[in-house]
This record gives sequence, C-alpha cells and structure tokens, in this order.
Amino acid sequence: MSTTINTDNAAKPLGAYPHARKVGNLLFLSGIGSRSATDNSIPGLELDSEGNIVKYDIEAECRQCFANVKAVLEASGSSWEKIVDVTVFLTNMKKDFPVYNKVYAEYFTTVQACRTTVEVKSLPTPIAIELKVIAIV
Repeated sequence: MSTTINTDNAAKPLGAYPHARKVGNLLFLSGIGSRSATDNSIPGLELDSEGNIVKYDIEAECRQCFANVKAVLEASGSSWEKIVDVTVFLTNMKKDFPVYNKVYAEYFTTVQACRTTVEVKSLPTPIAIELKVIAIV
C-alpha cells in the first residue's frame, strides 16, 4: 500500500509526479529544488533577456531548497530528523560545494543522514541545487 503526498508549502512539481510517496514506514521525496512555493522564483537568481544565468546565490538556494524539503516532510507526517538518505545534485561542484557543504552542516549536524553529492550539467529549471530524500515516517 502506498500514498502520494503534495503540499502547497513547496514549489509545485514540474511534471506528473507527487512531492512524495509513502510506502510502509518509508517516505521517498521526488527531486526538490530551490524554487519558492509562493511565486516560483529562485532566490538570488538573475537572468539576462535571453534567460541565461547572469548570477545566482548558492547559499540562498540551499536554504530555500532545505525549506522546501522540510515542508514536504512535514506534509507527509515526517520531519527533518527522520531523514536517512540524501542525494544532492549541484550544477557547479567546484564553485558551489564549499558553501553548500557549510550550509548542509548547519542543517544536518544531528541528523547524520547518508549523503551522496553529484554534479549534473543542468536541472529542469535554472536552479543550482536539488535534493532527493528518503526518510522514515
């Protein structure tokens, strides 16, 4: 038996998939990025007239991404402390890893979830970070 979860407190999924799916006592979150739930904006992002990234703020994106993950966890009956595994996708490992790793440490000090961080060429919107999370309920 499984249940799908969606919440208005995180940015809407970009396709035909839920924010999360519960299976037994496990919770699987779809990729969650740094778009704002209220207006779909990306904190610190500046685009040129052709939609190319002029500048972005990885710290602001990390904090918004983590807030979105927290919102989905809570809407699912779980919590930040129940995260067991995180896969992180960064679009610029060399430039962004030090700041991301610092912010990550603030949020995950006591959680001690398993973590994998990979660099990807791009994500579906001009975000710089996305998390794929598994938690318990």
